[in-house]
Amino acid sequence: MWMDAVDLREFYATPTGRVAQRMIRKNLRQIWPDVTALNVMGLGYTTPYLGLFRHEAERTVAAMPARQGVLHWPPSEPGLTTLVQENELPFADLSMDRVLMVHAVESSEQLRHMLREVWRVMSESGRLIIVAPNRRGLWARLELSPFAHGQPYSPTQLSRLLRDNMFTPIRSQVGLYVPPTKTRLMLGSATAFEEIGRRFFTSFGGVVMVEAAKEIYAGQITGKRERRRTFALAPPGSTNRAQRNGDS
Repeated sequence: MWMDAVDLREFYATPTGRVAQRMIRKNLRQIWPDVTALNVMGLGYTTPYLGLFRHEAERTVAAMPARQGVLHWPPSEPGLTTLVQENELPFADLSMDRVLMVHAVESSEQLRHMLREVWRVMSESGRLIIVAPNRRGLWARLELSPFAHGQPYSPTQLSRLLRDNMFTPIRSQVGLYVPPTKTRLMLGSATAFEEIGRRFFTSFGGVVMVEAAKEIYAGQITGKRERRRTFALAPPGSTNRAQRNGDS
């Protein structure tokens, strides 16, 4: 089940959420050091992380699933978010060079359909990063953050999921070693926790990150659907939550 976008926004406004954001962003920047002139799409709740790439990319869009809800982003600027159905993305075939998924695979009730849609919109040389809760980490066990919500994964499970859906895993890593806590002393030592975790506790970080490429010979792009939904960008200051009754 998807978490509400408002709840996710409130988490990232807390000291714990800001530390989690900072640690994960460091890992994302190491994986994608340069996205100049590329089209970047975030799927799920990715706005805490898309700012890394917005000023380099040719185009940046945050696609927020209807069951999660949509919030305006970036603040005080023209909106770059859109409400989508997870199994029917309103983007052209081969239109995205980089796709980032956060707070998505662990929540989706139509996971395979969502991944097939991601495969469709990715360019042949595109790259995908999935950030998901680590099954062995504390963040998936303690109800202090959104990373304890939904289905956690091990690196092996997440890589297998990608292979089963026409992607080739390139690299995987674990991050977010600082414990999920509200204690300012521990949060202030987050960088030290990251260094220690990478050296001695490599399996126990809070999140798994897997980068994957598209298997261009694994499937075939089909013709456009006769009917495709279109979605409006969220106006500044608005929130929108899809009605749960009747959603598929």
